[in-house]
Amino acid sequence: MVAFKASDYFEISKNLSIFADVYKEVNTTYVDEVKPGKLIRAAIDGMLKSLDPYTDFYSEAQAEDYRYQVTGTYSGIGASTRRIDGRIFIDSPLEGKPCQKAGLRAGDEIIAIDGVLVKGKSKSEIHDLLTGQSGTTISVEVDRLSVGRIKKDIIRENITPKNVAYAGVIDNIGYVKLVSFTPNAGKQVRDAVLEFKNQEVKKLVLDLRNNGGGLLNEAINIVNIFVPRGELIVETRGKFPEDNRSFKTMNTPIDIETPMVVLINGNSASASEIVAGALQDLDRAVLVGRNSFGKGLVQTTKGLSYNTSMKITTSKYYIPSGRLIQRLDYSNKKEGKALAVADSAKRIFKTRNGRTVIDGEGIQPDVEIKSAAFSELSQSLIKNHLLFNYATRYRSRHDSIVSPLKFDVSDSLYADFCVFIQDKDYDYVTRTENDIEQLESQAKEDKYYDLLSSEFDELKSTMENIKKNDTENHKLELKELLEREIISRYHYQRGEIEVQFDDDMDWTKSKEILSDFTTYNQYLTP
Repeated sequence: MVAFKASDYFEISKNLSIFADVYKEVNTTYVDEVKPGKLIRAAIDGMLKSLDPYTDFYSEAQAEDYRYQVTGTYSGIGASTRRIDGRIFIDSPLEGKPCQKAGLRAGDEIIAIDGVLVKGKSKSEIHDLLTGQSGTTISVEVDRLSVGRIKKDIIRENITPKNVAYAGVIDNIGYVKLVSFTPNAGKQVRDAVLEFKNQEVKKLVLDLRNNGGGLLNEAINIVNIFVPRGELIVETRGKFPEDNRSFKTMNTPIDIETPMVVLINGNSASASEIVAGALQDLDRAVLVGRNSFGKGLVQTTKGLSYNTSMKITTSKYYIPSGRLIQRLDYSNKKEGKALAVADSAKRIFKTRNGRTVIDGEGIQPDVEIKSAAFSELSQSLIKNHLLFNYATRYRSRHDSIVSPLKFDVSDSLYADFCVFIQDKDYDYVTRTENDIEQLESQAKEDKYYDLLSSEFDELKSTMENIKKNDTENHKLELKELLEREIISRYHYQRGEIEVQFDDDMDWTKSKEILSDFTTYNQYLTP
């Protein structure tokens, strides 16, 4: 137990007394009426904000939100919504859930929920209208392009999205897309790997990209599928003895030999980093992609009075090599922002085979693949919902399409899309235009602008002409985005995943690594 000095207790008592005095004065004498509950909540939020973004307070009304964070379960219709100019549209209905089973689909504009008109309502207001107790009925009226008004009575269900969004054999490789670590994540991955063994699949890819993590025990269960019983997977170290714990695999593994690649990126965090980092430290898999997020902080839930609760950081994660994966140092802030762990503070560790790994940077892939950023044109089309709107129109004109692996955006379809956006507002500024503007500003400051003004005018004119051809310059990128959007209207999340294999550089590299056992082992050799 950590001992507190008498001066610590005095500081706590003194500052609580000061806070109470300030609170009473504001509540009593402030010129405008104030709400006591809001004042206290603002004070709590401000206090916790000074720590880290993972320590949070939940009021009694937010209990359902916290339950969803932990379990991934909520009661509703199984669809997200999208707000466009104050209008509310169904965005991504989950396959097999109430919204999809009722026949509603992405692109349908929601007009009313239980008779309440929704135009102009906030996302939280829409969420409150759609969610409710499982088994209750909700009436949803939508306007569908080329059809008109449709009204459906939908029975809410407990919705638990699958941890494994996709599991299948692609190019003779067993592929598992894991999107969360809520209860049963380990079992779902285990079932997929057992199915691969039944099909005598000899190569595996575990995709943890964009997986923000979740339950620690599920991370350990997943690593245990691929490594023997008794292996140390992670340690937690905190202020109190009870926070210092070691977690080892406890079950018989399913597959400790099949060559495996794990995909990670900058949005792979927490439990994802434990799985990827442990498999890397134990030299059980080759990691491909980009540096992970770097969240090595452990949160514990504490029940408080009046049915409130809080999630508080109590310890840090250390994976088998001994390294800490935390990237930001929240005890060291500048202008309110946490600083990255200093290079001088980073330490070198070794994997079981003796490969070098470094702490303080999240998890570094064994094979780094540079990610290509979307063009400004694509970003503008996404931001202005034009890809979404075109897919809605396409779905209204085509009852069905071929399978995701066979679907392709033809040149004629792409030409139709280009015509569709001609009269739409999607103005954008390229990085090159920003650079020209900055250079022009610098030239004025340095008194060179009069000498260069004609060159600047010519350069701007040239850029405008180039931008007129941007739909051709970025044709391949836009075709890929269109494919994903259109496929999702017919084949939902599974189809959206399948259609990306052809253009996925991480997947291409994974196939190359797994193509030869000797090549694979070279990546695991110091």
